[in-house]
Amino acid sequence: MAEITAKLVNELRGKTGLGMMECKKALVETSGDVEKAIDFFRKKGVKTSITDRAANEGRVNVAVSTDRKRGAIVEINCNTDFTAKSEPLAQIAATAVQKLLADPSALLADDPAIREAMVSVAQQTGENVRIGRSATLSSAAGTVGSYIYSVGGKGKIGVLVAVSGHASEDLILNLGVHIAASRPIAMTRQEISPQIIAREKEIAIEQAKSTGKPQQIAEKIADGKMNSFYAEKVLLDQPFANAEVYKGTVAEFLKSKGATLEKYARLEVGQGGEMMNDK
Repeated sequence: MAEITAKLVNELRGKTGLGMMECKKALVETSGDVEKAIDFFRKKGVKTSITDRAANEGRVNVAVSTDRKRGAIVEINCNTDFTAKSEPLAQIAATAVQKLLADPSALLADDPAIREAMVSVAQQTGENVRIGRSATLSSAAGTVGSYIYSVGGKGKIGVLVAVSGHASEDLILNLGVHIAASRPIAMTRQEISPQIIAREKEIAIEQAKSTGKPQQIAEKIADGKMNSFYAEKVLLDQPFANAEVYKGTVAEFLKSKGATLEKYARLEVGQGGEMMNDK
């Protein structure tokens, strides 16, 4: 008979949300095969589908080291806004981000304490509770800062920035607010993939040609549209979000403050395509 380890039991619990003894019994019946154990439950009419439910809700949390040289950001996913706002999920997020801050290579989903807490919440709520995306950011010469945008008592968007030069609290706050609101896909134009640039330019050319413009004129029009694309999507090209603080681009704002943005990370709950700029 295969050895029924605690790891196997926890894996089955995490996939089904069922109790420890139920999972152990099913694993004994199926010689330690997790997938067969799930089928064992299904044949008995036991619902085991919590991991099939879309975990598009959740919360993010951020943390910065006391010397402000390192930062971490973690997303915890679940199914409902109610659970996302709950204290147990808030505690999981707080624990996870501190562990990642202490060890950027940590595999949070495999951490026994975090797994146990997620299984507990899953059992109580019937929801798919899991570790989402995460990022770390460090700066040897600069300052790492954070911003979190909360909605209804939960972190919805988390931002980390590494700034060198004059990295005041106000500058980091304003920069974090801008990044949260403006959703850049890259810090500079050079960081956008050539495929995306080629596709956007081709679309702009075809749009111009559809109005009767010849190829040469259409290409010039496309160049102008690409500048608009960069101003919308590239962080340093974006107009600064708060015109009352500064009128101009983010790059100009930073220059006026004697600061340089080294890198950033942005996570928004449920937005799988977010840019992680940590180079």
